[in-house]
Amino acid sequence: MIVFRYRKKDYSGTFALEIVRELESDMSEYPFHGQSVRRFLLWSLDRLDNKIPPREIDLSDCLEDEILALSYLHLRDEYGAGRLISRV
Repeated sequence: MIVFRYRKKDYSGTFALEIVRELESDMSEYPFHGQSVRRFLLWSLDRLDNKIPPREIDLSDCLEDEILALSYLHLRDEYGAGRLISRV
């Protein structure tokens, strides 16, 4: 089980992609709900550019969505835009 804490709310799932989709659904200002995860990640990271340097943002087409989602959660944790917690 993976848990990601953001704004005093815990998002949990077996896979990072589940957590990213939960974050997406909670962001009412995001206009493209249900579309590709890469689109959400680009949108989200663009809004975090004051916390996460642009050089850290690479959404390679070679990577699977699960790997991108987990990397995204790790980046947010590393730069203080949430906290990644693992629970068994």
